[in-house]
Amino acid sequence: MLSAQKPMRYGHTEGHTDVCFDDSGSCIVTCGSDGDVRIWENLDDDDPKSINVGEKAYSCALKNGRLITAVSNNTVQIHTFPDGAPDGILTRFTMNANHVVFNSDGTKIAAGSSDFMVKVVEVADSSKQQTFRGHDAPVLSLSFDPMDIYLTSASCDGSVRVWKVEDQTCVTNWPLLQKCNDVINAKSICRLAWQPGSGKLLAIPVDKVVKLYKRETWDNQGDLSDTSITQPLNVVVWSPCGRYLAAGSVNGSIVVWKVETRECIERMKHEKSYSVCGLAWHPKYEQIAYTDTEGNLGLWEDIGVGKKPNDKVANTVTKDYEDLFDGDDDDYLNGDMIEPQSSPNAGANEDHGDDDDLMPTSGHPRKAIIDDDDNSLDIGMIKANSNLLEKEEDDDDDQIGGFKALPMSSTQQPFYDGPRPTPRQKPFQPGSTPVHLMHRFMVWNSVGIIRCYNDDQDNAIDVEFHDTSIHHATHLPNSLNHTMADLSTEAILLACESTEELASKLHCIHFSSWDANKEWTVDMPKDEDIEAICLGQGWAACATSALLVRLFTVGGVQKEIFCLPGPVVCMAGHGEQLMIIYHRGTGFDGDQCLGVQLVELGKKKKQILHGDPLSLTKKSYLVWVGFSAEGTPCYVDSEGIVRMLNRGVGNTWIPVCNTREHCKGKSDHYWVVGIHENPQQLRCIPCKGARFPPTLPRPAVAILSFTLPYCQVTTEKGQMEEQYWRSVLFHNYADYLSKNGYELDENAKSQPVKEQQELLMKLFALSCKLEREFRCVELADLMTQNVVNLAIKYASRSRRLNLAQRLSELAVEKASELATALEDEEEEEDIQAHTNAGYSTSATEWGRHPGRSAQQDQEVEEAEEADGYEEAEETPEVPKQRTNPFSKAASSEVITPKSAVIVSSSQGRVNPFKVSSNKKDPLVPSANVLDTMSRYSKKNSSSRAVNKQSSPVIKPLIPKPKSKQASAASFFQVRTPGSSEKRLGEREEKAGNESPEVQVTAQDNTENKRPKTGFQMWLEENRANILTDNPGLNEAEVIKEGMSRFRVLSSEERMVWTEKAKGGAVNDITEDKKRKRPTAAEDDAKKNEEQKSEDSNASKKKKPLDQSTNVRLSSFAFKQS
Repeated sequence: MLSAQKPMRYGHTEGHTDVCFDDSGSCIVTCGSDGDVRIWENLDDDDPKSINVGEKAYSCALKNGRLITAVSNNTVQIHTFPDGAPDGILTRFTMNANHVVFNSDGTKIAAGSSDFMVKVVEVADSSKQQTFRGHDAPVLSLSFDPMDIYLTSASCDGSVRVWKVEDQTCVTNWPLLQKCNDVINAKSICRLAWQPGSGKLLAIPVDKVVKLYKRETWDNQGDLSDTSITQPLNVVVWSPCGRYLAAGSVNGSIVVWKVETRECIERMKHEKSYSVCGLAWHPKYEQIAYTDTEGNLGLWEDIGVGKKPNDKVANTVTKDYEDLFDGDDDDYLNGDMIEPQSSPNAGANEDHGDDDDLMPTSGHPRKAIIDDDDNSLDIGMIKANSNLLEKEEDDDDDQIGGFKALPMSSTQQPFYDGPRPTPRQKPFQPGSTPVHLMHRFMVWNSVGIIRCYNDDQDNAIDVEFHDTSIHHATHLPNSLNHTMADLSTEAILLACESTEELASKLHCIHFSSWDANKEWTVDMPKDEDIEAICLGQGWAACATSALLVRLFTVGGVQKEIFCLPGPVVCMAGHGEQLMIIYHRGTGFDGDQCLGVQLVELGKKKKQILHGDPLSLTKKSYLVWVGFSAEGTPCYVDSEGIVRMLNRGVGNTWIPVCNTREHCKGKSDHYWVVGIHENPQQLRCIPCKGARFPPTLPRPAVAILSFTLPYCQVTTEKGQMEEQYWRSVLFHNYADYLSKNGYELDENAKSQPVKEQQELLMKLFALSCKLEREFRCVELADLMTQNVVNLAIKYASRSRRLNLAQRLSELAVEKASELATALEDEEEEEDIQAHTNAGYSTSATEWGRHPGRSAQQDQEVEEAEEADGYEEAEETPEVPKQRTNPFSKAASSEVITPKSAVIVSSSQGRVNPFKVSSNKKDPLVPSANVLDTMSRYSKKNSSSRAVNKQSSPVIKPLIPKPKSKQASAASFFQVRTPGSSEKRLGEREEKAGNESPEVQVTAQDNTENKRPKTGFQMWLEENRANILTDNPGLNEAEVIKEGMSRFRVLSSEERMVWTEKAKGGAVNDITEDKKRKRPTAAEDDAKKNEEQKSEDSNASKKKKPLDQSTNVRLSSFAFKQS
């Protein structure tokens, strides 16, 4: 008997409908957009009972005499059946529920809503509810596992999730569906279903096929498809026995498969090709009730009963035998069967309905033929009952083997049981929400917000700036359907994917341009799509599907192109820095395998990170990449871990915050929009029950604090250690910016140093109390010179003499290191002065901003190496008294060197930018650092380990970190009257009686009298060679070329020239007097002169260095308080 399709009849008004049978199968229950639930005794019932449940009914479920409906007033209601009396509201949502289902025993219901939430509610007690959060779009459908362990949900965000009901955790997540922003826009409502009985298989309609997934392992066991299916499938339903599966499509096709053999046994076409949105299988008979989106009800009878041409063994079984065993009995039956030796493992088999059909009454042992395709089908019984099948056996095997993953008839192990590859994360824009949403954020960063609206009324882009002084808010049409955006203080960058007619385009609106044409567009080559974009200072970049990164100027000039090792994930830009995240390879077991490149795109381009692996939390993915406001690279993973680049430890990554610790619920998240290092702030948006915020209402920004994951932070020691290293980490940017020519506030640099030293001193005191003296020395090694002196004093007063002695030795070592550092700075300053004299470089060029020529940076570095030996002898310094950094009133003890000859380091040089001033301000921090340094004696050379010229001296001052602008510009500033006040006063007095021309000439003569450096002597001797090789060079270019050649010389050769210069200086009588060390008799007189010349510090007398360093430190450390 063939299947019969009865004529359809009107059931509800036009719109979505749902259908189900009662427990006995005596009634058909439907609901529709008219808000009614109708109870049909059969399809010919002209007077069905009608129950009005609301304005619209989206879904219904019936079990144990209880009727559950999802209604348009955002509630899930319960009615008695068949009376239809209201029995209360089970649960509420903020938007309408789209689907409701019962569990296997009818004690619980699950409901999925358009507010992205899934709830499980007990029918007897509605106060017992569980909420499942994790979907990022409206929930389409739900299905309870027959064992009540798992719950499956499909959503408009494109994912199908399997939840563990007990602890509300997501077991697995498949990105199978096409994303959309609402149920009405979904191509399929994806009504998925578990196999009845054991729940071994999960059926999911995906496009034109039904995907089958195995329980527990969640592996894809194959697909069910048919040539008659030409449109996406909407709904699937299992037969009560679990052997057959039916699916309905959006164009009215209904197909039934025999799951074990994967063959299509029935096909049916809707009368008017309306979309099938409801399917229900009769609990006892081979009938399927179905509804469409026009409100019609239909019935399909006698499914799979008649003999089919390809049913070769249908004559060997009877209908009565089929009904003897259900799915649960199969497990028991197969467990008692005798497995042959050809089966890898003998054991209980999972339910295979077809095996019951083929089991003979004689009970012969069953033989298994294992297919080469890792799939097996027990056909031994077929061969035992019919010799005619011997000829067709190979054909059957081929047919069965063609299906990729049939349920195995024995407990054989698959060929590969190792880690499974992880699907690659798709490209995204940092600070954006999913593309499939109608209203979304295209970018939210520290500059502003770009929103995209794509609905029936408008397709546009709104740009809003946090600081309206940068630019006013802008409304842009989105005719090209841009999906990517970035925003900086210079421009707006947009990009769209390619279509069949148009190429992928990069569109830039350069609103900071000073000309009238502020927009430009670039088309990508054919078959090359833009996947990620970003903006920096003066440049734009895009990464494409061709594994290329294309650079442009912000005005539209194409620049460099370079290849990526793998598909891009995202990019971020800040200043001259470009960070690119890409796939290094394939991850396994849920982990992503990502790499990171960090490139500096200034004049001197260089790569900082060369594709290093990106550290992510296990089984997580990347959600945000960017830079802090100060320019430090950062990123965030899906587990809420924020990581920052630590430039102080070899460009490694360190976790600085865990946003999950601040979340109240399991499904709550923080959406990061910006990071600041000073002050330490993580700016993010709290998202309750979602991973990203809605565009309306405007979300509020929250500020989270940073915490490094140090051990035992609840203790005083662990807390101070975390604070210290966090302060060090979050102020590394100051050194980086200084090296790159940025001007920094002195107070901003000194304040964190003071905080760090205070923490070290507290840790030192705590260690002293705990009698951890070795730890005290370790802490002292991190301290500055002045704080070590305080530590010595603290140790001596605490009667820890051994500790004080060791700290004194450490202080001597630090003094030696400090002396070397001071001399190195003197060399740098003198080389910059030489370069300035040769180039006539202006102060603004030396103190340029980050756009400064990188070539000049290199010249300065070369000059530092080339002329790095003379400056220590040429430039004395004045010791400067420092105060206790932990007390404004107290002052640390200061030691004055014996040698106190005062000579200006730039004596006799021409300063074309000199501004006459008689103002005295000896404490101006921008004064030349060389004026505050002390010159070392050449005596006692045996104790000097570094350059063997002077004994180690504890210096009370620490050179302040300064930007290149400050250090270079100091050569063009008027000397602050201080220790060299007398000499400067004499010079100005003479200059006041002469004309400006005479004054310049006098200074030139002074310059000519100055002894030549080693580089100058080398340059004079090799000038002819340079001009021969490079004719036509002017004086500045000759000096530049000379520095390049002098730098190539070995250190021994440069030392020879330096010694020659020193020898010439000794022969010069004037310089000999300058360099001659004062005798012991002259020392006191010169010291008195020095003290008289001091201005603000005259009241603070300094001790002469009349003892050796160790003796003096010991006397200080052990003196009684």
